[in-house]
Amino acid sequence: MNYLELNCEIFPPRHTEIVMAALSEYGFESFEETARGFRAYIPEHLFDEKTFNSLEIFSHKEIKINYALEIIPDQNWNAVWESNFEPVEIGKLCYIRAPFHPARPGIQYEIIIEPKMSFGTGHHETTHQMVSLLLEQDVRDKEVLDMGCGTAVLAILAKKMGASAVLAIDNEEWAYNNSLENIKKNHTPEIEVTHGDASALGSRQFDLILANINRNVLLKDIPVYAAALKQHGTLLLSGFYETDVSQITQKTAQYNLKFVRYTTMNSWCAAVYKKD
Repeated sequence: MNYLELNCEIFPPRHTEIVMAALSEYGFESFEETARGFRAYIPEHLFDEKTFNSLEIFSHKEIKINYALEIIPDQNWNAVWESNFEPVEIGKLCYIRAPFHPARPGIQYEIIIEPKMSFGTGHHETTHQMVSLLLEQDVRDKEVLDMGCGTAVLAILAKKMGASAVLAIDNEEWAYNNSLENIKKNHTPEIEVTHGDASALGSRQFDLILANINRNVLLKDIPVYAAALKQHGTLLLSGFYETDVSQITQKTAQYNLKFVRYTTMNSWCAAVYKKD
């Protein structure tokens, strides 16, 4: 699958986060800051330049956006990642590395992620925060769902932390395949991986649900998460901005999910909810 790289320059720069938020809602999956703006990535088949140019940010009186598009062929993506991929240590407990990086003795949870296009290598602020929040949970002998699993990094960590059962779901076939590959590399074959979306849950119940996707998908699927969460269970959400927390929290409150707290990193947020 090919990706499109969008290279954006934002004037004035203070509006960069507004533009990134709009593109995230449109379907862009990852962002990389540059001196004058950022680069953003979206699967080529999800991008239509006509609808893209009709986004409200392009008619905003105070924002000027210059952009260039470039197709990144699927077969070249691994090389791009490998040239930029560095290990990530989170909370001094979790070390996420690629197979070509050396191991780090003494770390409690080492996770090997094949650096492909799947979202979730620990570098993005949302994944980093989700890992941090997961490390605070007691998942021993618990059932865990990793919704929109990407690389399955959260599912792998949950299993290494002692979860009794872990289900990882993603609707992208490349993420599904990458999850299977990473699960094998981390010797966690007990993790169940499903290619699908929230409708695949059926009547299954979980003690902990992890969902790092984007605001619109989360808002749509919160009723499903609430139904799948056991009483006194925990829901960890990310993939949205600090400005979205109130909207997310209003939605979760409708389904008996109580807001606990949220963390923030470069305006990206991760939030904790409990089912009481």
